[in-house]
Amino acid sequence: MTELSRRLGTRDAVMVGLGAMLGAGVFASFAPAAHAAGGWLLLSLALAAAVAYCNATSSARLAARYPQSGGTYVYGRERLGPFWGYLAGWTFVVGKTASCAAMALTFAAYAAPGFERPVAVAAVLGLTALNLFGVQRSVQVTYVIVVVVLAVLAAVAGSAAFHLHLSGFGGGLRPFGVLEGAGLLFFAFAGYARIATLGEEVRDPARTIPRAVAISLTVVLVVYALVAFAVLAVLGPARLAASASPLADAAPGWLGPVVRAGAAVASLGALLALILGVSRTGLAMARDGYLPRALAAVDARSAVPRRAELAVGVLVAVLVATVNLRGAIGFSSFGVLLYYAIANAACISLTRSACTSARVIACAGLAGCLLLACTLPWRSVLIGGAVVAAGVPLFFASRRSR
Repeated sequence: MTELSRRLGTRDAVMVGLGAMLGAGVFASFAPAAHAAGGWLLLSLALAAAVAYCNATSSARLAARYPQSGGTYVYGRERLGPFWGYLAGWTFVVGKTASCAAMALTFAAYAAPGFERPVAVAAVLGLTALNLFGVQRSVQVTYVIVVVVLAVLAAVAGSAAFHLHLSGFGGGLRPFGVLEGAGLLFFAFAGYARIATLGEEVRDPARTIPRAVAISLTVVLVVYALVAFAVLAVLGPARLAASASPLADAAPGWLGPVVRAGAAVASLGALLALILGVSRTGLAMARDGYLPRALAAVDARSAVPRRAELAVGVLVAVLVATVNLRGAIGFSSFGVLLYYAIANAACISLTRSACTSARVIACAGLAGCLLLACTLPWRSVLIGGAVVAAGVPLFFASRRSR
């Protein structure tokens, strides 16, 4: 079996995580979350961050123990058995494929209003081609994207500080709405999974992956909290919930075009990292025969799984032509929450011998993932449950063929 090349250090891995999270969270999920949580958006953000922290801690421990491509697909397989590993891989691939479509559509909505679908398809195909030249080239592009996005977000938060209306916070507390908002905002934190799925391509993974996950998640949480506070205070919950581009609406007129350009760049960064992560999980599943074995091939020159990346790119391009943004976010959140529920269960088995803090965190993460998944919009739960169930017979069919 040909292995991937270990070329990424801690800084590279942090940038992959930041590139995956920043585009998804700030520009795509605040509005639907505000529609559910109202003036309690920051509470939803705190709950989503708490669950993400538990998941990140469990994922980092498991990635240090099993430094291979595939993330929770590998952890579930090694700790819980083949079926749970397969289910984790299945939910990740379908959930994150929906995330890719959401990011492509977000990019196109900011970059080319009125021509969203063809531009989104072109973006998917272009970034897929970039990934074929090697993971190091993709990370170099992500560095530029992250710097641009952070500068834009700092400008938005700074300018909004002069136009705050604190009456937009609070109001009638709707516990179910807060939980639904947290589930939708979890979409914004799921990017650190990209670091774990690149476990076979980082140097000294036992040290690099936990550090990179912790750093990227902390940076993103601080950025999200500042931006969410500013946008909610300027627009109020009703305007925020109804806005198609809340950061641009919250910024002064002169800054609007800059915000739109930053949103487009951020979405491209998230899409780039998402394609990397989905293709690596597909690679791991193909190695075990749960996906066509042809997808397990690694190119000798570029050291990337070219066939897996091409397959992901084509599938996402097809989805872009058929889905809408809000539906893609809800469905993606459902799949990824189940994915992390399996990660936490695997970590519980890793710490079974003692009642350690890691075990407590993993138990809290498992409970939080299941709770948020069940409180998502009912359409997302229904469609997500049907897709997950559809993957079960594929597992047993693959076992029989093997």
